[in-house]
Amino acid sequence: MWAACLVFFQCALLLGYLHADVTSRRLTPARQAQLHIALLILSLLFLPIAPRFLQAQRAGSDPASAILILLTASIGLPFVLLSATSPLVQAWYARASAQREPYHLFALSNLASLLALLSYPLLIEPHVAAHRQATLWSALFALFVLLCAATAWFARTASTTPAVAARTVQSETAAAPTLREKLLWLGFSACSSMLLLSITNKLLEDVAPVPLLWVLPLALYLLTFALAFSRRIFYWRWLSVRFLAVALGSFGYAIYEPMYTESVQVSVPVFCIGLFLCCWFCHGELALRRPAPRYATSFYLMISVGGALGAIFVGLAAPHLFTAIYELPLALIFTASLAVAALWPQGWLIRLFWIAAAAAMVIVLVRNVREFDRDTIVRMRSFYGALRVRQFSNWLKEPYRTLYNGKIEHGAQYVNPPQSLLPTTYYGPDSGVGLALTRCCPNAKRVGAIGLGAGTLAAYGKTSDYFRFYEINPQVVNIARTSFSYLRDTPAKVDIVLGDARLSLQSEAPQQFDVLAVDAFSGDAIPVHLLTREAFALYLRHLKPDGILAVHTSNSYLNLPPVVQLLAADAGCDAQLIENEDEHRKLIDSSDWVLVTRNRRFLGAIDSTVMIEPISVPPNLRVWTDDFNNLFQILRPVKFKQSSPR
Repeated sequence: MWAACLVFFQCALLLGYLHADVTSRRLTPARQAQLHIALLILSLLFLPIAPRFLQAQRAGSDPASAILILLTASIGLPFVLLSATSPLVQAWYARASAQREPYHLFALSNLASLLALLSYPLLIEPHVAAHRQATLWSALFALFVLLCAATAWFARTASTTPAVAARTVQSETAAAPTLREKLLWLGFSACSSMLLLSITNKLLEDVAPVPLLWVLPLALYLLTFALAFSRRIFYWRWLSVRFLAVALGSFGYAIYEPMYTESVQVSVPVFCIGLFLCCWFCHGELALRRPAPRYATSFYLMISVGGALGAIFVGLAAPHLFTAIYELPLALIFTASLAVAALWPQGWLIRLFWIAAAAAMVIVLVRNVREFDRDTIVRMRSFYGALRVRQFSNWLKEPYRTLYNGKIEHGAQYVNPPQSLLPTTYYGPDSGVGLALTRCCPNAKRVGAIGLGAGTLAAYGKTSDYFRFYEINPQVVNIARTSFSYLRDTPAKVDIVLGDARLSLQSEAPQQFDVLAVDAFSGDAIPVHLLTREAFALYLRHLKPDGILAVHTSNSYLNLPPVVQLLAADAGCDAQLIENEDEHRKLIDSSDWVLVTRNRRFLGAIDSTVMIEPISVPPNLRVWTDDFNNLFQILRPVKFKQSSPR
């Protein structure tokens, strides 16, 4: 979702820069100001700034197009005009000021973007409800429209001083950028955009799916723009190219031998520092190649074209072109190739070095492909991530298969019966959901499950039982049916509902479930809309009065049981945290489940041997709703050890 959003913002940025470039070159200052003011007034029709849902997404379709349409309908014109502000103000500033160049305003713009990026998750989202944010954004945007319209109005008749006139004549006689320079502008911006998205994907899927970690790569990306285009350029090529070589070497080693960089305390700094150094090189080279102010808007237009192309490749094309996350090695090859082109005039030794560096990155790509093929019997990829099924043998040489999303385990099964009929991983007999399914009722049971995985919960099914799985990713359904046998072997009747579980449940009549299991979390990244007051009201509507809601709360970075405890109390239910230990010989993983129910008979009947842990609720923690949540209040301390599979 984050990648799809970045695609929208890069493309909207392109439209904003295109508007600035075309109007600056083809319209008089007065006509340009009039057109821009008219568009600013028109953008007020988009208020309030809030999501506008056009239509329900078709189940199983790629959500990227729906996200792009949603954002276009919600903030399309306002964001295009916000994007156009930086190059337009620089053009007006250059026309009316005796200063040499306006490019430091671009650095200021990116610095402000960086501060806004950090302030939102830290200061705004944890303290301001969503509906109040919509009011706040709308008021601020209206103020922006007023200020920008006033600036455009005064800029249309700004007088030209002799110093400015002389500089304008000098600028007009400056040589126009060559095709090679324009292609380098395009290449450097596309490369940095590819690196931003591909490294973010790598961190969140293969390294450490830490909540809010996506903020850090984007912050570093914006920081390098601010440093490179500041009034005093903080870029020294002789130093940057040496750091770039170190960064590419570190990236290559981390991909070539990932076992040495799997721990969070190593992997996150390696990838983030490497991203900073690569973007510093790309943006520094852009700053060195900036043209005369006369061509500034065209310069920014090429930067935005490159950024949009890089984002489209990683965010939209790569999930359909590749079966694994190969775009990072490709971005590294692109970076080394750009270094060859940019440093070609430096001599044949430099050329040979960077050609060798590009060849080394090709070797890294080949190694990356082979690593994904090792022990792999199925590989698939879509908007929802890269899936693969690997087959191993345990200490008894008994073969088993495991489903992974990135490096996150989503189910395992022995290949041969009778072991293939056993529930494994987070769903063992002593897990919270295992207890709920085996002790909920003595007769036929109706079971709902949000999240399919390998279909492991079907192992608890009996002839008279009914299991209804809700799964958003059609590729998971395909894998569960073909690479695992839980769904085929269970004697229970099984239905699979494709689509977002909450939307599916909203459209259905009450299902009268005895047990409803909520386990749709991809590793440590949680869909918050499944843990709100409104979501729990929906779950309870589909449960019998004495039914059991089992919520999987295993998480390395977030303390989720208190959130569930508050939601349960708010709904008038009891909640108990059930923990179980690893049993690797049986493919059982430790897990935490919170059981929510009004059935006190069931809670009292759980054996004393089960690990029932008290739930400690942090002070000031509020019930999460569709309008409010606060991840910072439930963050766990970072453990400096190798990243766990979940």
